[in-house]
Amino acid sequence: MATSLAILVSVGTAVLSADETQQKVNRPNAEQIRFFENTIRPLLATYCYDCHGADVQESELRLDTLAGILTGGKGGASVKPGKPKQSLLVTAIGYRDNELQMPPDEKLSDRQIADLTRWVEMGAPHPDSGTVKVAPRTTLDIAKGRTHWAFQAPSKPKVPRGGPADSIKNPVDAFLSAALTEQELQPLGPADKRTLIRRATFDLIGLPPTPVEIDAFLADESDDAFGRVVDRLLDSPHYGERWGRHWLDIARYADSNGLDENVAHGNAWRYRDYVVGSLNQDKPYDEFVVEQLAGDQLDSGTDVSLRNERLIATGFLALGPKVLAEVDEAKMEMDIIDEQVDTIGRSLMGLTLGCARCHDHKFDPIGQDDYYGLAGIFKSTRTMESFKKVAKWQENLIALPEELARKEKHEQRISEKKSQIEDRIAMAKDALAPPAGETVPQDLEKRFPQETQDELKQLRDELKKLEKSVPVLPTAMGVVDGDIADAAMHLRGSHLTLGDVVPRRFPRVLCSDTPPSLPSKSSGRLEYARWLTAPGHPLTARVMVNRIWRWHFGKGLVSTVDNFGLQGQPPTHPKLLDWLAVRFVEEGWSIKAMHRLIMQSAAYQRSSGFDSHCSKVDPVNQLYWRFDVRRLEAETIRDALLATSGTLDRTLGGNLLAVKNRDYLFDHTSQDKSSYDIRRRSIYVPVIRNHLYDMFQLFDYTDASVLNGNRNTSTIAPQALFLMNSKLVIDLTTAMANRLLDADGTRKERVTQLFLEAYGRPPTEDESTRADLFLTQFMELTAQEKSSQDNAGGTQQAWQALCQSVISSSEFIYVR
Repeated sequence: MATSLAILVSVGTAVLSADETQQKVNRPNAEQIRFFENTIRPLLATYCYDCHGADVQESELRLDTLAGILTGGKGGASVKPGKPKQSLLVTAIGYRDNELQMPPDEKLSDRQIADLTRWVEMGAPHPDSGTVKVAPRTTLDIAKGRTHWAFQAPSKPKVPRGGPADSIKNPVDAFLSAALTEQELQPLGPADKRTLIRRATFDLIGLPPTPVEIDAFLADESDDAFGRVVDRLLDSPHYGERWGRHWLDIARYADSNGLDENVAHGNAWRYRDYVVGSLNQDKPYDEFVVEQLAGDQLDSGTDVSLRNERLIATGFLALGPKVLAEVDEAKMEMDIIDEQVDTIGRSLMGLTLGCARCHDHKFDPIGQDDYYGLAGIFKSTRTMESFKKVAKWQENLIALPEELARKEKHEQRISEKKSQIEDRIAMAKDALAPPAGETVPQDLEKRFPQETQDELKQLRDELKKLEKSVPVLPTAMGVVDGDIADAAMHLRGSHLTLGDVVPRRFPRVLCSDTPPSLPSKSSGRLEYARWLTAPGHPLTARVMVNRIWRWHFGKGLVSTVDNFGLQGQPPTHPKLLDWLAVRFVEEGWSIKAMHRLIMQSAAYQRSSGFDSHCSKVDPVNQLYWRFDVRRLEAETIRDALLATSGTLDRTLGGNLLAVKNRDYLFDHTSQDKSSYDIRRRSIYVPVIRNHLYDMFQLFDYTDASVLNGNRNTSTIAPQALFLMNSKLVIDLTTAMANRLLDADGTRKERVTQLFLEAYGRPPTEDESTRADLFLTQFMELTAQEKSSQDNAGGTQQAWQALCQSVISSSEFIYVR
């Protein structure tokens, strides 16, 4: 038992109430003491004392004293007198938990287990009962926790003035300039216009600028030329696709469940399109959040389309991976709740709330009771239609009135057809009524006239056709309220050992001394969402403006974008972060307004060149003296290839899955129904958990099973090999070559067009000369290998090879 008790105490933390702190237990009677001395103490001595006795206390647990038993180890009390179901020791010896079984080598006998359980039921009588005072092993210091910068409401600092800042119009630059001045650094000048429009176009819509768009910007010499570019891009329907993809990383979006049963999320695309549409509309961020957490609870009046949109929004809570074949339904439910709490914590609050499932958070002032206060909200939420294998997630009906009417009319036709068949059979039976006293033959219909049999066959065929063509009403992954119930604490995170029930509530460190009360007849999700988006909330606005900054600059003001807790990195420019957070709320939580503010700054428009002095003082560019060169994400590389080849299908939205909802989609041994041979934007490429599109995997696509607001960038040989050898690249560069050859113009003009489309600039004289030499030598070599009638093919091959060389360069896949 000794070694396994380390598992017991190292994972969970039992929260002790004030009255338990003193542990004033009634004195046991003589018989109870004899039971302990004759039965329980020998059992503990035999199986526990070697590692949890006077000499050794693994995981700080001691079982040879009552104080040690009641205080417990790192996981808190191992015994709760009178409550065997809440006692970790009883759970462990009963082998009810696969991860907590002791003794680890051999289970105790049924008699020994019964004796220990009985002892706990008695109140754990011990010679020291009534004399031992037990203090909590750990006590969260909420007051001290509130002093952490991220747990205090942001206040709007004054924009710096004085020195160079006096002449700066954009507040972003004023804050950054103050830091640069302090370090005596001179930032680089502005990027050239070609570089700037390419940077902004990829940034906002994820596509390269066209030569026509570049020429228009170059010709516009007004002071607001770049502002007009930004406005045009923000008005593009492709803006929502680009920035929707960023949000889907946060929402751990996928078109399949993954894990054990990789079945199709056949309606997840509705949530994806909701995100794209919301961003295109510049839906206020606070409304965006509330809809995703509690859209089903918002009053949409008679607006059915609005109600359906809000139901779709709750797909945010349903999209996570689930073990659909889990035999333990209670475990499945709590695992799903844990995934929801963890996702909401990191995505919206920048807190790792999931770390408090098994014990008080090791670093942040978040108690295990805080966790289960939130868990109760989602335990009161219906995420699953059924927990029975194979479990089914909840789908909400989103039919429009005309669709409901159409189905009702169709079902009425089915009913009428059935009545028609019954009436015709009755008439035929009446005509064949047997004489009195005779039984009705079982094959009566076979005695009907042939004409009647033919008529019945036709009617039944019509019925079968109607039944097969019943209109399928649209549904969407999402949640609604379920049975309202608070959650009990799960000692060491296990549903097999339940502690005290915790009323539904929000984390104490972020609440006033009088936290908001939650309704008794609803889950509390709406109240939670509105609490999160209240203007003075310490985290929500900060976390989102930091994400926006990160997606523009490649790094956040807080580099740990998903963790604002004590283990996260502090902000490099705290006053700027708070100023942006307050400004975000003041401007109605407008994401597009934040884009305009950031992109109009000199910091965003700065050159990506090099300065040896600045690099020596600030090698990681923490002060933004330059604009960091960034590689495009996997999706943007693919979309840029499609756009440059002229084969991009710009159709918005819709479902590209080739299978029905909840159909088995992929496993590693017997089936693969995924298909990636499409020419739509990458945001529409199905995301199959455990089987991502190979190009996405190569270029650092996120793990769709967990949220990730900070994608990594790697440089590995297979990326170059993909650009050199993949069928996709060869097909697309062939299309590029054909476009260039079909266009009028000289060879030099075609080379210029290729560079303009791929890099947003014309070739240098040296590049033009080398491209011409490459084409000449390639076609000469091809002509030697092929007959004269194949010369046209040689020309195409030469241009295809040139196109492939151009798009395989770092300039194509990096933004300066």
